[in-house]
Amino acid sequence: MLHVIYTSLTGTGDHLRFALAHRVTEDPVKDSGLARTILRNGLYAELFGALLTWTPNGLESAFGDGVLSAVARVDLAAAAAIVASQPTDHAGKTYELVGEPISTGGVAEHLGIAHRSIGLGEYRGRLLADDALLPFQPPMLASIATSVRHGQLSNSSPDLAQLLDRPLTDALAVAADTAAAMRPGAR
Repeated sequence: MLHVIYTSLTGTGDHLRFALAHRVTEDPVKDSGLARTILRNGLYAELFGALLTWTPNGLESAFGDGVLSAVARVDLAAAAAIVASQPTDHAGKTYELVGEPISTGGVAEHLGIAHRSIGLGEYRGRLLADDALLPFQPPMLASIATSVRHGQLSNSSPDLAQLLDRPLTDALAVAADTAAAMRPGAR
């Protein structure tokens, strides 16, 4: 029998600009009559680290003091492989695959540098002025910053650790490593 495994977006991400497409897709998958499992992925720790901007004084972001239940992509891939290898064990289930909450302050502290927060309006202005971004990217990135800043992506769930049956990869270290790799002159 056919089993659909759909990778969606964590349930608390419903207000994100790109969440609607996932929610609209989940319903027909659930209503299809096919065996199915929904994997609601949290936002990637790698993305969080990549969205931090380097300045001469350290890191800068529009995330404020908000936290994100970030997850390393390697853990999401492992969870998907587990579900795909034994789909009948997971039929009809929806998993919230998120990690422990991390913050930009935590990333900066991990790297031993300062973090400065900028306002959401300033961030949107920078995004809109960036000719390298595709038209869909400024609103998507602004919605991520707004959601993190206001604590809307700090949910918790035991689902990922239970699926993996091991400790999660340290999302803070992954985000910090990604940010460090993005530092001008780091390559």
